[in-house]
Amino acid sequence: MMTDEDKQVKEKLLAELKQRAEKIREMGGSERVEAQKKKGKLTARQRIDTLLDQGTFREIGLFAKSRGADSKVAADAVITGYGKIDGRRVYIFSQDFTSTGGTLSETHAQKICRVIDSAMKDGCPVIGINDSGGARIQDGVDALSGYGQIFLRNTLASGVVPQICAIVGPCAGGAVYSPALMDFIFMVKGISHAFITGPRVVKAAMGQEISEEELGGALVAQKKAGVACRSENSEDECWQNIRELLSYLPLSNRDKPGRVDWGDSPDRKDTSLFDIVPANPSKPYDMHKIIESVFDRRQAGQKNYFELFPLFATNIITCFSRLNGCPVGIIANQPMSKAGCLDIDASDKASRFIRFCDAFNIPVINLVDVPGYLPGTEQEWGGIIRHGAKMLFAYSEATVPKLTLTLRKAYGGSYLGMCCKDLGADAVFCWPTTELAVMGAEGAAPIIFRRELETADDPEKLLQEKIKQYREEFANPYKAAEHLHVDDVIDPAETRPRLIAALEMAMNKVEDRPSKKHGIMPT
Repeated sequence: MMTDEDKQVKEKLLAELKQRAEKIREMGGSERVEAQKKKGKLTARQRIDTLLDQGTFREIGLFAKSRGADSKVAADAVITGYGKIDGRRVYIFSQDFTSTGGTLSETHAQKICRVIDSAMKDGCPVIGINDSGGARIQDGVDALSGYGQIFLRNTLASGVVPQICAIVGPCAGGAVYSPALMDFIFMVKGISHAFITGPRVVKAAMGQEISEEELGGALVAQKKAGVACRSENSEDECWQNIRELLSYLPLSNRDKPGRVDWGDSPDRKDTSLFDIVPANPSKPYDMHKIIESVFDRRQAGQKNYFELFPLFATNIITCFSRLNGCPVGIIANQPMSKAGCLDIDASDKASRFIRFCDAFNIPVINLVDVPGYLPGTEQEWGGIIRHGAKMLFAYSEATVPKLTLTLRKAYGGSYLGMCCKDLGADAVFCWPTTELAVMGAEGAAPIIFRRELETADDPEKLLQEKIKQYREEFANPYKAAEHLHVDDVIDPAETRPRLIAALEMAMNKVEDRPSKKHGIMPT
């Protein structure tokens, strides 16, 4: 039986525990918390509570302290732990800008490393929320060592568990490389900044006046740099879209992504689908409309796809959607931008997305309407050869189900670059409008029929006839189908059920690859 003395001792201990915990949860204090709010930013703890399912967060390392001069920093300026999103466990860390500007010390880094280690062992995604002034100067090389340890963990976790980063404050210098090593970076307009060297360094070294927003704001980081996969309008939108992204992903590479029934029939046909694509191969249209029609439809007003990098390399679309409930990754040429040509940025964007899907068992579906690679000195000198090779490498390396549908055209090397049969596509379909050839009819006819055109009385009239002849005899999909480069030429109205049947056929395939440590990705 517990004595009064025992009871008093235990009550005192519990009171002390509560007092210590409450003090730490005040973070940097009321003044700094208020300053954070005035910037239009949530606190580190509010961000976790908003992102995770209510009441599911369990903190790890609440009482951790730096061994340096700043041993009184609450939780050493980073909140770490685990919780659930839509009932599925995730690990999370959130840097606390109200405590020494969220700067990273040795202990701060150890907390993050332990979260990533636990995520890998348990097979759960890891979410990092970055809002930090960088390395804690007082910790010196110990802080730099901490970054190195995090970079190693990010690399080891790559392809094992999904890693998602939200930059919702400053992220500069070496601190940017942990987000860059993760799979997806979200930023918020007006409050997010990411750069290697800040405006003051740029001015001192280059004499160039530039603001933080112009140098590394959310829009710039996506549209120009291709660093952020999304630039959101608010923190609430950011957390909502991270939850949306996770709904398409498995917990780890050990799992297959879960099927979700949005109520759309697998047998649904769309007789209006063919009307979206103009017969003239030079006229643009919006590929998003094809995606909206073919893939599983949601309730009215809800998009049926989640797009990544919507403002970067807009000539190619990378997004997640569902086909008969199964999450799929979509790579699609966008004729509304650069005629859907492949270029340096599009190749980088698509190849990384393909490799992510392959790492996490997500089937890849390719919607093809590509006239070729973007010509010009800027592309050639910029290395379109090595960048374009990344797509060939990624498609060839991928062992997940790969389906290819050509809607209108695929010429030359870009026919190969968009996952043809020879790169391992499990099923290749074409619409009747498809032109498959080494080059377009307008470019090929003057070469093939050069001698006839030189002696013709009316070269222009003859050229138009030869262009038509070339299209009919060489550039149609039936020639390719005769030689088994195409599995079938289909009625566009039947696109959805045909893709679903092909996907079901390929879901349990097994593909072996030569034994090796890893391939050498083109630079």
